[in-house]
Amino acid sequence: MNAAAGSPSANAPIKVLLADDEGLVRSGFKVLLDLEDDITVVGEATNGAEAVERARAIRPDVVLMDIRMPKLDGIQATAQIAETYGLEQVRVLILTTYDTDEHVFDALQAGASGFLLKDAGPAELLHAIRVVAAGDALLAPRITRRLIGQFTAQRRAVQVAEDLLAVLTEREREVLALVGQGLSNSEIGAELFLSPATARTHVSHAMAKLGARDRAQLVVIAYQTGLVSPAVSGTATPRPRGERRR
Repeated sequence: MNAAAGSPSANAPIKVLLADDEGLVRSGFKVLLDLEDDITVVGEATNGAEAVERARAIRPDVVLMDIRMPKLDGIQATAQIAETYGLEQVRVLILTTYDTDEHVFDALQAGASGFLLKDAGPAELLHAIRVVAAGDALLAPRITRRLIGQFTAQRRAVQVAEDLLAVLTEREREVLALVGQGLSNSEIGAELFLSPATARTHVSHAMAKLGARDRAQLVVIAYQTGLVSPAVSGTATPRPRGERRR
């Protein structure tokens, strides 16, 4: 198999750390991943505390992290990895058992770059690892819009919208709202009549100004600040299309 273009280096495979308390799950993932030329398993962890320790020692590109683990759960482990100096480039891909797992929202807030269902097929898993390793967020609209919308609706949104968003230009706010709806750079470009490259630039500027680790945290911010509002159905409420764009 050919190495993916999104690998951290043209010559180096994506280094993956497996964190799951079930040995059979880790074994299954390892067998699958080690068949790929551009992905290699560099370590395993049986609990969250061990996952943090191993991440600090190995510095993998991606941690495939289960949520429910002993000693330290996946959310706490994700937060510790995200806050550790020197691990800024380590991406955490959360494993969840079902797409209504309420802890996924907490994981995104903690610094995860995305999430994947445990029953995902081999192709989905490989794609997810490559996407996250490339620095993008894995936020499938079918899950993200319902999941984040549902659990944000159950909480009181953080009342820091104006202070937080004051650093953004009007265009960057528009882009942030569309990121929150699960749109890709190409889709954002089409919506705002921009090229995908220009859309990506606006996304990057928003991330830098808001101190977001990656695109996943932009989605969380979009919901928390009310730029995207969860509808009753749990899907994102889009910006009115009749509103004038600049």
